[in-house]
Amino acid sequence: MFFISRGLRSVFTLWAILTIVFFATRMTGDPTSFLIPPDLPEEQRVELRARLGLDEDVATQYVRYGAALLRGDFGQSFFSNRSVVELFVERIPNTLLLTIPAFVLSMIIGMAAGLWAALHHNTVFDRSLTTATIAGQAIPNFVVGIAAILIFSFSLKLLPSGGMGTWKHLVLPAITLALATCANIARLVRSSMLEVLSQDYIRYACSKGLSPFRVVVKHGLRNAILPVLTILGLQLGGLIAGAVVTESVFAWPGAGRLVIDAVMQRDFAMLQFGILVFSAAIILTNLLVDVGYGLLDPRVRGRS
Repeated sequence: MFFISRGLRSVFTLWAILTIVFFATRMTGDPTSFLIPPDLPEEQRVELRARLGLDEDVATQYVRYGAALLRGDFGQSFFSNRSVVELFVERIPNTLLLTIPAFVLSMIIGMAAGLWAALHHNTVFDRSLTTATIAGQAIPNFVVGIAAILIFSFSLKLLPSGGMGTWKHLVLPAITLALATCANIARLVRSSMLEVLSQDYIRYACSKGLSPFRVVVKHGLRNAILPVLTILGLQLGGLIAGAVVTESVFAWPGAGRLVIDAVMQRDFAMLQFGILVFSAAIILTNLLVDVGYGLLDPRVRGRS
């Protein structure tokens, strides 16, 4: 029952998101203003709206959209006249090329920094890390990205300011995308490790004469890492959402930038499909975390 309820909630959440996006896009205006020059006759605009299915009332459009989704038809882009699925699939590898290194980077740096801060509690490094994690969570991605471009591209001229090509083009967007996730992981590892190190079995292991390295790694880190592993799925969802902004700042030709372009152009079909994919990825990640909790802790299933 626990797993069924979580699955139904996920499906309902995805449907609610799609419904909100559908009606919100129709409130932004007429996309034909981007498709044809303003001096063309009104008859051509009416004909184009009819061809795109925008001449019907919004409720009818919504029913047609839902029926098309059930058939696996996600529509065509208003501007390229190509399937939105094809356009998105072309950009997905570029997004993965950005998000995977950012995820790995955030895990390595975040876990190492959090562990070091816990082992050197109340030192200058620990207090500095706490301040840095707060700043990393508070500062938006686009602010970090713009600052990185100004410093490392325009002032120091060390790295490209945008685009995609060599490994140098990946450095700034990957670091920018990883910053918030790295801060979250470091904060969680620190707090979890501090809690574990205060337990009686850690003091008992130390009293047995075990080396500090063995106590920390075998007895401390193994237990402290459990809550971190459960939160990594949620952080991955945050990376997917952050990629949309990061790709736009650095002109990275990924799926996130495709969604941003669709917003600017009122490309309804492209925007709806992009949000569908990103939302489904985040919801699926959260669902897997919930299921993992349920499998590891029967008490979670009992509270559902």
